[in-house]
Amino acid sequence: MHVVIFEVEPHEKGKDRYLDLAGQLREKLVNVDGFISIERFQSLNNPHKILSLSTWRDEEAIRLWREQSEHKSTQKEGREILFAGYRIRVAQVVRDYCLDSSPWQN
Repeated sequence: MHVVIFEVEPHEKGKDRYLDLAGQLREKLVNVDGFISIERFQSLNNPHKILSLSTWRDEEAIRLWREQSEHKSTQKEGREILFAGYRIRVAQVVRDYCLDSSPWQN
């Protein structure tokens, strides 16, 4: 399993457009083979920063999404118009557990 951590700071006037585009793309995203989940958060320390955390089966699934045509055109608009800055991290999940399945549970 892999995760993509996408931190973005939209320009003040670009925030609503970014959120609209993200909502529109969700329909395409959920149909990508290997997509598992996505959540979006707003930073408590920097209210201009938004974080999207998506979970994927493997790197191939991430590549399929990255190269999807509508997503590519949205990326271009983000870079050229909407974003003051962004950062993307892709990581492989080493462990995945929750309260009920913690390895430290007695």
